[in-house]
Amino acid sequence: MKASANQIRAALARPGPDIRLYLLHGPDEAGASDLARTLAKAMGPDAERVDLDGAQLRSDPSRLADEAAAMSLFATARHVRVASAGEESLDAFATLLNADRAGNPVVAIAPSVKTSAKIVKLALESPRAMAFACYAPTAADAERLASTMAGEQGLRPAPGVARRLVETTGGDRAVIAREIDKLALYLDASAERPHDLDHAALDAIGADLGEAEMGQAIDAAIEGRVADLGTELARLEEAGTSPIPWLRQLVRRLIALAEMRGEIDRGEAVDTVMKRHRVFFRDEAQTAKSLRRWSPVMLATAIARVRAAERAIMAPGNPGGVVADAAIVALAQAIARRN
Repeated sequence: MKASANQIRAALARPGPDIRLYLLHGPDEAGASDLARTLAKAMGPDAERVDLDGAQLRSDPSRLADEAAAMSLFATARHVRVASAGEESLDAFATLLNADRAGNPVVAIAPSVKTSAKIVKLALESPRAMAFACYAPTAADAERLASTMAGEQGLRPAPGVARRLVETTGGDRAVIAREIDKLALYLDASAERPHDLDHAALDAIGADLGEAEMGQAIDAAIEGRVADLGTELARLEEAGTSPIPWLRQLVRRLIALAEMRGEIDRGEAVDTVMKRHRVFFRDEAQTAKSLRRWSPVMLATAIARVRAAERAIMAPGNPGGVVADAAIVALAQAIARRN
């Protein structure tokens, strides 16, 4: 069945025996991961989590149903999380939904599949599954989400606080969730002990660097200014800023450069291309320089590496911001050598 945002969050927060599969599909992988953590929290701190991926399900389609029906070795709650699910998981999902019994809920993250995919159609048509399309929220949606998430932690945001949370985290749900966790701990708030969340609390511990500050690190990376980059990364780390927002800003900048470089390689004038892409006039000289220095191959490689760094940071047991620092420094060093 198809679920709305409120329905999927409520169902994951209180999983019932009727739903065996929660399929989270669409490009907002961070949002899907945040929803998957809602299920993990609902299962309790002592719950056992079984991690599978699409490749494992392709080689052994019956394993998912087996894991969903298995008892925990430690007599605790148990759930299954499937990462990077795609069409190769169709047989495994069908086996799960058609099995005589299950017992352990399954949440599957499928960031690369479209709404027309067979696994999405399967989940939509089954009364034992819920499918939800994850897209990056609009600014208004993100503010409402931040307010809802804060309320779940017993926080009552003052006017403007939700918007500020969204702006300082780049609208990333996972980062918003971490900021709210910090704020709830700082204010000793919970559902049983509600507390007002004002701007003073954000000033005290919140992520307080906006797009301009993160942009300075991105500029240094793209221009190959390695020494300056080190200074900017230290500032971001000192402020407690999550690497996710500026990694995504960096990817957007690299994609824009790749699009412009492609148009130039097809014979268009640099000035014409920059005007079409609405490059700010003060940035035109530096953008033109970057377009000369970055080759299409380098841009494609850089985009892939930054996205890989983001996925690594979001993975369980990750080493933290050092992954992002290593990725962006490597890019800056590469472009510096090309100078």
